[in-house]
Amino acid sequence: MKPAFWARRAHKWIGLAIGIQALLWMASGLYMVSISIHVIHGDHLAKSAARPLSGAPMREASALAAQFPGMTGFRVKRLVDRVVIEVRHDGRTSLVDAVTGEALSPLGEAAARDVAVALYQGKAPIRSAALIDKAPQEVATRPVPLWRIAFDDANETTLYLSPDTGEMLAKRHDLWRWFDFLWMFHIMDYDARTDVNNTLLRVASSIGFVFALSGAWLLFYSFRRRPAA
Repeated sequence: MKPAFWARRAHKWIGLAIGIQALLWMASGLYMVSISIHVIHGDHLAKSAARPLSGAPMREASALAAQFPGMTGFRVKRLVDRVVIEVRHDGRTSLVDAVTGEALSPLGEAAARDVAVALYQGKAPIRSAALIDKAPQEVATRPVPLWRIAFDDANETTLYLSPDTGEMLAKRHDLWRWFDFLWMFHIMDYDARTDVNNTLLRVASSIGFVFALSGAWLLFYSFRRRPAA
């Protein structure tokens, strides 16, 4: 059989093997370049969490050390309309009132709701608030427990807060969820959706490269000068 025959056959079967994944690569890539990464990150939905302060009234460091014998450090910040101190001690973090030293963490539901409303940039009310001890896929790498505060808006905005520090650990919305879903297909990591160097992706990329080579091989035969009749 002529080489051109094998070129066409190789190109056809390799195309069938890799075609669906190539389409997924293109579709997911189109979504990723069509929407600003700042929108995907939800920068328009929630502002930064705590704001560091200087010159605010606060307890003396000696009083903090007495209150937390294992203290290794602290910082002063604003949480909603309150000045607080975030104290690191014994491998964990606690919040206290900057003036009275009153323990504020772990945050209760009312406090978590107040923090979420203060961070949220939209106008929708809170739909639900729950303290979760098992992180869903969209925040699988965040430490638990977490406060999950969901807002009743069109994007299904959800803020995840640390009950120990009141920090916003993640913000999620539907455009981000679609991005994450398509990213899974783009990198072919159907479990954690983080491994961009997995075996399946390497194999598919190699097949795609061979597909391109077979196309170049076929193109060579397509442009060859045919013998005169």
